[in-house]
Amino acid sequence: MSESYKIISDNRQARFLYEILEVYEVGIELMGTEVKSIRAGKVNLRDGFAQIRKEEAFLLNVHISPHQQAGQFFNHDPRRIRKLLMHRQEIRKLIGKTEQKGLTLVPLKLYLQRGWIKVSIGLARGKKLHDKRETVKKRQDKRDMERAMKRGAE
Repeated sequence: MSESYKIISDNRQARFLYEILEVYEVGIELMGTEVKSIRAGKVNLRDGFAQIRKEEAFLLNVHISPHQQAGQFFNHDPRRIRKLLMHRQEIRKLIGKTEQKGLTLVPLKLYLQRGWIKVSIGLARGKKLHDKRETVKKRQDKRDMERAMKRGAE
């Protein structure tokens, strides 16, 4: 992601609920009305996840709102299954990790890069309750240290 890109939707809840092990940049197969809705920012990644079926990757449960200016006939189903565009060797590598190690694929962000809509998918392991508490504690400690440094500079 060296070129400039515009983040359309960010799944901040995923980083709290899951420990992200690897991140993959993938394309997504969309209909025309979906592209228009995404460019308008009407997308929600929160409940989404990816699955691999028959050596193909799919994005499930991601809500892309129907386009307002399109008619009912031309519009899309908001939660339809969308195909992810990945290389075969990447998919094969993920099959082993998701099936054997019990990991899951979570969409982290959806962004626009050079006119193409891309999805950042994270290979993730679910956090336990104590891990979540630890994350919150670290974040609070970091804030406290920054406040102390700021006060010391004054």
